Amino acid sequence: MVIKLIVVLAYISMIVYLGIMGMRRTKSFTDFFLGGRDVGPWLTALTYGTAYFSAVIFIGFAGKIGWAFGLSGVWIAIGNTIIGTFLVWLLLGKRIRRVTTQMDIHTMPEYLEKRYDSSFLKIVSTFAIFIFLIPYTSAVFMGLSYLFEANFGMPYWSVLAFMAIFTGIYLVLGGYKSMTMVDFIFGIIMLFGVGTLLASTTTRGGGFTGIYETLSNIDPELVKPVGPPGLWPLFSLIFLTSVAPFGMPQLLQKFYAIKDEKSVTIGMIASTIFALIITTTAYFTGALTRVFLNPVDNPDAFRQVGEKVLPNFDVLMPELLTNTIPQSLSVIILLLILSASMSTLAALVLISSSTITKDLYAGILNKKPDDRTLTKLMRLASGFFIILSVIIALLRPSVIVNIMSISWGAIASFFLGPFLWGMLLKKANKFSAIASGVIGLTVCVVLFFVWGANAAPQAGTVGMITSLVLGLILIPFGKKNESKINLETS
Repeated sequence: MVIKLIVVLAYISMIVYLGIMGMRRTKSFTDFFLGGRDVGPWLTALTYGTAYFSAVIFIGFAGKIGWAFGLSGVWIAIGNTIIGTFLVWLLLGKRIRRVTTQMDIHTMPEYLEKRYDSSFLKIVSTFAIFIFLIPYTSAVFMGLSYLFEANFGMPYWSVLAFMAIFTGIYLVLGGYKSMTMVDFIFGIIMLFGVGTLLASTTTRGGGFTGIYETLSNIDPELVKPVGPPGLWPLFSLIFLTSVAPFGMPQLLQKFYAIKDEKSVTIGMIASTIFALIITTTAYFTGALTRVFLNPVDNPDAFRQVGEKVLPNFDVLMPELLTNTIPQSLSVIILLLILSASMSTLAALVLISSSTITKDLYAGILNKKPDDRTLTKLMRLASGFFIILSVIIALLRPSVIVNIMSISWGAIASFFLGPFLWGMLLKKANKFSAIASGVIGLTVCVVLFFVWGANAAPQAGTVGMITSLVLGLILIPFGKKNESKINLETS
């Protein structure tokens, strides 16, 4: 326990130091929000990966999916790697860098307004980001707090307060410059962490053969290409988590800030390798909750519902990590989850605070703050967003995977049609963009309430498909777009 505490405190001190360094290099709003548009490929690759994969994947997501789907959950890892990482970089990286630089764009709502000459899209997208990224940030706080609660015995609320202060310090100080430096370190720690996690759990499970046999004995469906819940739920999870990055502001912002178009190719390769290692380990380990946990030996990971004993999905992975990782290596796993969480939190807070300052205050309300004032407002908005997310996390709404699913589904259902087709097709127009975004979001939210929280991935998937399809087929019904944007890549 003492060693863990010392390592965590040293880790925190290092991050705060990097925050101070970032603050010294931050001279303008563009520095604070986009790192001066001069971030190299390796930093961009790791900041993309660490923002994509947070404590949500290692705690709530991997636990619930692994328990339900078994080894077939690894299909999600393949989708996240090929579609959510490689194809996003390949299809959008250079385009986003070129277009946002040409048009002096800092945020997603700004892009939609200038691309389609639509203040309506800017207003709706601003509120969509603010409303739906708050629960996602809360889910990350929740996942991290569960892990600290299990490892240190700290009260849930105290962990939330501690993480809020820590995140606020290093992000508010240095903004994106601090975030990229910190994310690089986070990425290295995550790679070491997943290596330790995979080696420890596989060895204890009797190797890959022993794990396969154990899962087969528990339920033969757990080792089949499609796990017990069936093809539609599995497809929904793959589609939701893999296609959503094409419309997620906190991920696409990385391309706004990358140094140049040549850096995109290097970043694409590095980010894809990182994604493959992280996601495969996470979802494979999630399936091992079936191997190592049971109600008798691990009562904290289960709950009584009537006459049934059901798993507590948000606690499965913290319980697995606590009971299967050797004490001497547990601090590495702790840093793995901490690193994954802090990067995602910073990315979410930065994007959300920009909607309050750059899009709402300076844009929609037509205020004209100077650059220095705008940067100060960004720092204040970041603190406000952190506090709001912590308050929601204190209420412990639903399970983490449901919160993440509806947040991702709603954001992607709105942005996929307008943003993706706007980047890929010059003929995309205001009518197709507004219709696809608004209808896609509406479908997602309505289905969420009709089908219930447990069907959040399916609701998000249908909303995203609606946005993509309408964004394409409605193009001929709108006025020809006159936007003079260079969408070609070199």
